[in-house]
Amino acid sequence: MFAAERRQLILEMVRANGAVSLRELARVVQTSEVTVRRDVRALEAEGLLDRRHGGAVLPGGFSREPGYPQKTHLAAAEKSAIADLAATLVEEGDAVVIGAGTTTQELARRLARVPGLTVVTNSLLVAQALAHANRVEVVMTGGTLRGSNYALVGSGAEQALSGLRVTKAFISGSGLTAERGLSTANMLSASVDRALVQSAAEVIVLADHTKLGADSMFQTVPTEAITRLVTDEQAAGHDPTARELDALADCGVQIALAPLGLVAEPPGHPGLERHPQQVQPPGAPRRAPGPGSAPLPGPRRPAPHQAPPGHLPTRLAAGAR
Repeated sequence: MFAAERRQLILEMVRANGAVSLRELARVVQTSEVTVRRDVRALEAEGLLDRRHGGAVLPGGFSREPGYPQKTHLAAAEKSAIADLAATLVEEGDAVVIGAGTTTQELARRLARVPGLTVVTNSLLVAQALAHANRVEVVMTGGTLRGSNYALVGSGAEQALSGLRVTKAFISGSGLTAERGLSTANMLSASVDRALVQSAAEVIVLADHTKLGADSMFQTVPTEAITRLVTDEQAAGHDPTARELDALADCGVQIALAPLGLVAEPPGHPGLERHPQQVQPPGAPRRAPGPGSAPLPGPRRPAPHQAPPGHLPTRLAAGAR
């Protein structure tokens, strides 16, 4: 097979699958991995695909996973706001699973005072956040430690989750799209995340606006399996992410937007209760916003009884629980 033929076949495989390992490419084109690596490098130089460790992916479409030190500084305010809002979804006596990640770590810190709570997790960071919570029982999976995100992965972790049934799963990832759902950059993490969500009656994804529209190599949760997305309000303020929110809502995902800060009460409205913006589920009748109701998606003109622009919601609408 000539080099041009090999490279065309490699390109077709990557376009069809999104990501392909060098070993699989070498098997299909019937040549060595050294030759395939050279072909992939040439195709990358032409901008037709991107190289990844041990494989090739579509150009620019798949996010790389930063390490834990980098993640702690990415969208820190947004993660904190998301955790505040997500914590209101947990009730006394709940049994939940919490996956690995810096956003889920923030959530765990806020759950330390929920009495009678049982948390199952594969994350050392989540367990550490709850280590001194007297009224919270923490159950850890087994498995092999993945040092980059302090998570337990592998068959030991997956077996510990088999047969488990809890009320809610809180999970994060590297990217979220309406087309593909939640994804992550590591195969072992993806397998454990899939086991986590299979144990829960309700799947809640925690993802800040930087992850919306991003895609990564391994799918963890398909869109149809996601019950709710908790993200920050900036997701609705930019065209690409706002369109992604609309597409997710069309797929039946409930959307909750977390405010990034508290503001002073408007004059004449002491103690006014405000709620995060929510995208209505498909088929739901559109109602004009009333006092205390969540505003509808799309451009809005404040009514006389509503808070003036710039005043942000502070907690989840009662109907979204």
